[in-house]
Amino acid sequence: MKKTKIITTDDILLKLCQSFSSVLSTATDSPVNYSAMVQKINKTSLKPDIGCFVLFDGGFTGLVVTNFSHQAALELYQDYMLKMGISESELAIHHSSDEVADVLGELMNQVVGDFTSKIRRELQVSISQNQPKMLALNKQILLSVDTNLDRPQARRVSFTTAKNNIFYLELAMDKTEFIQLEEFEQHEEVDPDSIIASAQQKNAEKKNSAQSVDFDLLDELGI
Repeated sequence: MKKTKIITTDDILLKLCQSFSSVLSTATDSPVNYSAMVQKINKTSLKPDIGCFVLFDGGFTGLVVTNFSHQAALELYQDYMLKMGISESELAIHHSSDEVADVLGELMNQVVGDFTSKIRRELQVSISQNQPKMLALNKQILLSVDTNLDRPQARRVSFTTAKNNIFYLELAMDKTEFIQLEEFEQHEEVDPDSIIASAQQKNAEKKNSAQSVDFDLLDELGI
């Protein structure tokens, strides 16, 4: 059998970086880019000012950690909320606000969801993730995957926001290779924005329909 393609741990890291960049750029309507250089590290850790971690399991096991400076956290939070139509006067101004952690947690959930979907589509491997955990920190906390990894690897990649604020992605997983033996058709990529827009449109139509029914009923009752 012909070995047509090999996907390594670093290829998986690249797919994760692409998910981070595309999802955050779309969500904030501002460019979020990652460095072409990747750093090998020995341990993953949560660092100040805000840290987030997500565990995934299934076809392979790993840990994703994201460390935000307070400037990067506030920028991503504010850009996302402004795009959602929230006025600037209503935005939180401190990175330790629960609202900032909630929004960043939701963004990380979207990122990892996009990543797991991409892995399932492109590698035909199913993985699942837990709910991202966000913590405002003033000290460093070491994290490790709670499982026996035969050949653990850890990587760190730096990301830059539109205002040149930096945050870091860390990935820990077992050294692995996926070898493509035969060609296969990838399922079409699902656009989350179109799904959300369609759901919002349906809700609006239902609401308008309900209001119309209510007004007709009031007219019949002479109110």
